[in-house]
Amino acid sequence: MDLKDKNVMVFGSGISGIAASRLLQRIGAKPVLYDGNESLDKAALQKSIGGDAKVVLGTFEEELMNVLDLIVMSPGVPTDLPIVNQARERGIPIWGEVELAYRYGKGDVIAITGTNGKTTTTALVGEIMKAAKDSVYVVGNIGNPYTEVVLDMKEDTVAVAEMSSFQLETIDAFRPKVSAILNFTPDHLNRHHTMEAYMDAKKNIAKNQTAEDYCVLNYEDEETRKFGCKVNAKVIYFSSRRKLENGIYLEDGNIIYNMGEEILVCNVDELKLLGTHNFENVMAAVAMSVAYGVAMSTIREVIKAFAGVEHRIEFVAEKQGVAYYNDSKGTNPDAAIKGIQAMNRPTWIIGGGYDKDSTYGEWIDAFDGKVRKLVLLGATREKIAETARAHGFEDIVLVDTFEEAVEVCVKGAKEGEAVLLSPACASWGMFKNYEVRGERFKELVNQL
Repeated sequence: MDLKDKNVMVFGSGISGIAASRLLQRIGAKPVLYDGNESLDKAALQKSIGGDAKVVLGTFEEELMNVLDLIVMSPGVPTDLPIVNQARERGIPIWGEVELAYRYGKGDVIAITGTNGKTTTTALVGEIMKAAKDSVYVVGNIGNPYTEVVLDMKEDTVAVAEMSSFQLETIDAFRPKVSAILNFTPDHLNRHHTMEAYMDAKKNIAKNQTAEDYCVLNYEDEETRKFGCKVNAKVIYFSSRRKLENGIYLEDGNIIYNMGEEILVCNVDELKLLGTHNFENVMAAVAMSVAYGVAMSTIREVIKAFAGVEHRIEFVAEKQGVAYYNDSKGTNPDAAIKGIQAMNRPTWIIGGGYDKDSTYGEWIDAFDGKVRKLVLLGATREKIAETARAHGFEDIVLVDTFEEAVEVCVKGAKEGEAVLLSPACASWGMFKNYEVRGERFKELVNQL
């Protein structure tokens, strides 16, 4: 679809919506940025977009629907809203911000999704590509809007994209050269309603791939393993538990790539990343990079130097013999399980936040004698506390503010122990996003 002079509504005024509106202006379309929150600062949004783009807040007027040629959905906006359903009934195409970017980008796309590990894997693949290619952009759910950079791309560009289920709901032609699905665990069920719908959204990452493309999948996740039989792309599996005849696996601390010939990638002791979940992320990144044609020597050099991503089991400081770790990106129970598994000393956990209809029993069970105290706040604090007691964990403190949570840990934690911010919940309602939550935690720790 040629969007020049077309009327396009961008639904949602977050960073993706603003970036999409800017791109639409640059390609000659007539964007309207719409957000149902009438209390937003219209002038500030107008300034952020620039140009002549229109901003509409609050009530959605019927006249606007009558002239629309396309709707571009921001990932944070549910796709089953009455306005969106009305547009579908009228036959108005509905794209996501990712689809818009893909249509106007150049070069190849390497795309990563999964419930957990996708940010670390995306960042690592991005570093590998930067060591191998001249033009690389790391975009998507990692915090850099895809639409912000597409017109700067060239034919030899590689876009490394972290894709959330929200972004993958609304793709149409999007086709990565190499894709990966790292795992499936329950998340965002308040948005997707069922686990099947959530997984289907993520599986869209491979729906347009062909036999010329590659899809990297986790052999130890039953759903991703089964999905490997259904994709058109060439499949490469990774495993942290068993030797694979075709794939990449972990054996006796060694990461081995085997696609007809066994090649030692490295020993995990050579990595700066800790924990089996991170070894899986490394294996996925290696498999994707080899599939794209990067030399193993380059891959080895980068993965050994890679120190991880901010807000994911990030060491902050040691104060009075207490180690503080920022795992604010642990926004669901499975991610938080990885956080506690990485701890090697008695730990105080700060948990709780927005309720995404998650269950917390497995997280509590993963404490495995390591957790000294569970400090809870946010909308989920009572729900998590009730679950913890039902699973035999009683060392719980309920607090009202984030600052109070940190203060409780500072006063109670003893030398040789750790304090871990690993909420198992989203930050919404208290913070704009997990990054802001993690930054506030680091600020409070560094002030001690």
